[in-house]
Amino acid sequence: MSGTKNINEGKSATSSRAGHFRLIIAGGGTGGHIFPAIAIANAIKQLMPAAEILFVGASDRMEMQRVPQAGYNIKGIDIAGFNRSSLFKNISLPFKLIKSFFQVRNIIGSFKPDAVVGVGGYSSFPVLRVAQRRGIPTYIHESNSFAGKSNMLLGKRATKIFVASEGMEKFFPADKIVVTGNPVRKTIAKSTVTREEALHFFGLQENKKTILAVGGSLGAKSINEVMAQHVLDIHQLGLQLIWQTGKATASAYIERGKALECVWVSEFITDMDKAYAAADVVISRSGAMSVAELCVTGKPVIFVPYPFAAEDHQTVNAKRLVDKDAAAMVKDSDAPGKLFGAITDLVFNEAKQEKFKKNISALALRDADVRIAEEILR
Repeated sequence: MSGTKNINEGKSATSSRAGHFRLIIAGGGTGGHIFPAIAIANAIKQLMPAAEILFVGASDRMEMQRVPQAGYNIKGIDIAGFNRSSLFKNISLPFKLIKSFFQVRNIIGSFKPDAVVGVGGYSSFPVLRVAQRRGIPTYIHESNSFAGKSNMLLGKRATKIFVASEGMEKFFPADKIVVTGNPVRKTIAKSTVTREEALHFFGLQENKKTILAVGGSLGAKSINEVMAQHVLDIHQLGLQLIWQTGKATASAYIERGKALECVWVSEFITDMDKAYAAADVVISRSGAMSVAELCVTGKPVIFVPYPFAAEDHQTVNAKRLVDKDAAAMVKDSDAPGKLFGAITDLVFNEAKQEKFKKNISALALRDADVRIAEEILR
């Protein structure tokens, strides 16, 4: 790629760099933004233990819980995204945006970062914009194969832009692009959990095929409804299900699944390394981080892309793997009639599973967090 840098070097001298380094990591909203942000922070701390890292996120989103759980400080700002379903709810947006800029100025003025990293989510925009106006080096991590509008605006003045795959020059200046892949949590990328250990953790049997159904931290209605409709079929077919419902109407789905011994169900799976280890087949949305994790774990997967993602980027993400014969895809609108048939077809077809495992594993990039950390510290 002309002008695009693909990092293949070994560890740089940054691992022994002296001095003090302050970094702000901004963004969040979903696990797809939060977990790679934490992975980058962990890699920075490995290379430079004395580095000070502060997260900035939306004050009412899940990063306010997940980031402290990972051992990092976070400051919340009062900002919200555009609500496409109710224009009335967007009346307060300009006021929140203005307020967030004042909050960000105070945070940056107090913390005095040497660099700022944006990982996506609407809270990243004011932080990077203020940093750029103050001449602070800014870095963007764009996880999707179709860049968000905020990142495209910020990319013009960014120091470097870390992307998941080739072909992103149509969104960003080519000389600023660094192809790194997406950072996957070390607990997943370096997992040594065996299938037997994982099944024991979930209270499931070793001699049964296991389906993992995940719709992201917020849930996927289409996937949940199919699972709820077919939990008895799963039992009758001698299969098992690990089911993350997400928060939306979780109680109804949990009630539906918990009556069966072959179903483990919860609104959120904390130990995703064990969930992947236990799974023979995965049903998933196709957010960038889910795709990255499935490539690293080498799991046969059926994607059900979220149809309302910006620029339909989840379909783009999934199709990239489907075109390489590395996964299957069912449209969200087709899920009620086609998803369970696709699941049974895959779970009982060992040859197709092995083909998907081989092809999806070939797409894995395992050290994106270290590549990004080295480039920032360089």
